[in-house]
Amino acid sequence: MISLQTSAASMGDHGAEFNHWLTRALKQLKMGTILEKCKQGMQSPMNSDRPVRLSLQNITKTFPGIVANDRISLDLKQGEIHALLGENGAGKTTLMRILYGLYQPDDGEIIIRGQSVRIRSPRQAIELGMGLVPQKFLLVRQHTVAENIALGLPQAPFFFPMRRLEHQIREMGARYGLQIEPRTPVWQLSPGEQQRVEILKALIRGGDMLILDEPTGLLTPQEVTALFEVMTRMRADGHTIVFITHKLNEVMAIADTVTVLRQGEVVATLNPSEATPESLARLLIGRDVVFDRLERAEPGRTAHLSVDQLWVDNDRGTPALRGISFHVHSGEILGVTGVSGNGQRELVEALTGLRQPSDGRIQIGGQDMTRASVRHLFNDAGLAHIPEDRHHMGVVSSMSVAENFALKHYRTSPMAQGPWLNRHAMTQAADQAIRDHAIAAPHAGVTAGYFSGGNIQKLILAREFAGQPRVVVAAHPTHGLDVGATARTHELLMQQRNQGATVLLVSEDLEEVMRLADRILVLCGGEITGMVPAATATTDQLGLMMAGVTERGAQQP
Repeated sequence: MISLQTSAASMGDHGAEFNHWLTRALKQLKMGTILEKCKQGMQSPMNSDRPVRLSLQNITKTFPGIVANDRISLDLKQGEIHALLGENGAGKTTLMRILYGLYQPDDGEIIIRGQSVRIRSPRQAIELGMGLVPQKFLLVRQHTVAENIALGLPQAPFFFPMRRLEHQIREMGARYGLQIEPRTPVWQLSPGEQQRVEILKALIRGGDMLILDEPTGLLTPQEVTALFEVMTRMRADGHTIVFITHKLNEVMAIADTVTVLRQGEVVATLNPSEATPESLARLLIGRDVVFDRLERAEPGRTAHLSVDQLWVDNDRGTPALRGISFHVHSGEILGVTGVSGNGQRELVEALTGLRQPSDGRIQIGGQDMTRASVRHLFNDAGLAHIPEDRHHMGVVSSMSVAENFALKHYRTSPMAQGPWLNRHAMTQAADQAIRDHAIAAPHAGVTAGYFSGGNIQKLILAREFAGQPRVVVAAHPTHGLDVGATARTHELLMQQRNQGATVLLVSEDLEEVMRLADRILVLCGGEITGMVPAATATTDQLGLMMAGVTERGAQQP
């Protein structure tokens, strides 16, 4: 088993070593069959006779205007991987926050090993054997692995505390396949290695029931395989694992039991062997979802977005993009992919006015927009931006739906009346967006901070696509979304493309890029290693380009 030891986000002097590793790995492992390997030897024996570790009975939790959990009941057994599936906003995260003591239920009962408990804080949850591995890692980047784990320990020995903890980290890592060097600073670790730190932190605290919240979202296919091997070892050792995910093939590969939530209710609990990805998708959203390549009109002949010899520095002041050039036609989707940290974020920020290029030129509709302001790009150039970090860059969580919807339009009629805001027009427009995009909000006055990631993305899409943008820059638009929200996002992007918009789609999901894009551009080390037609591209071909290997027959950007 190959594991990623060097972070792609800090290629630096390790770039050649990383590219050599990735090239070799992609030749040996076909991305489409990674999860097929996970199925071999990872399914546990029938667990119907295993004791119930924890039971949730009729758990109910409401927020203003929203019922997040509606009388949810389920049993978690010892030595079981229990997958929790549901659309964004189905109540998964709320339920786990109740279990970890971050929220208090309005009604219902939690029973642990036959005893009714009220979990009032994360500290109490930890004392009861809970461990939470969040989707966004809660680590201090400048501290070492050992220092981060020490921060969560209630007490440490007086003499040589770090030496003993480092020994414990190495011992626990060897036992569960979580090997990590305790003295390494966190900022030097890949996402997969940071996740190991979070799992080790939970285990060293004494956790025997782990909640893994979307644990594969930031991992490479090889790291997903490594994580599943770790989960298999922990299951064999008697740990109970709650596996929250949107990825149906992963559920089929690793879970013993799957519970499906929809609109805050349990709609099914079953063994994955009794289901298929298609039947699980139907349970998730109540209808069939088809992910075939979508119909599309012929792209225009005019290059509406042009990038010429663009150089952009990263946060460390070193070049993230090295003189790249490409163009995108009106009515075309250009997919941009590559291993995370190879200049994608800097490209998006340069195109949207959030980062100034050090050299080169950006043209939109024939006009120079290289150093245009964000306001000029949005209001005059007709640019729409779907940001990668939807929670912090896409919305203001303390504002209402109406206020968030008006963020791009508050200076123009009808939302502006001279120097004043037209609150009635703002509310009307937001209410219409709620209906058109099926946003789970009872009215436009609800605060966006209560929303799930999927509903926040719906709000962003509604706002950005209002007024028919001419250029759409979409950064990882379906990351963390369920199958229904993903399908809807794809439909909206294709709708913009077919209406003549120029779309730049930045994504590390190769299947998504191949499905939506007309052409695919691959970045490696801040340079373009190839441009290929999406209709003929393969994951192996793209993977080699991601490793810096330029294939013959690739098109010019």
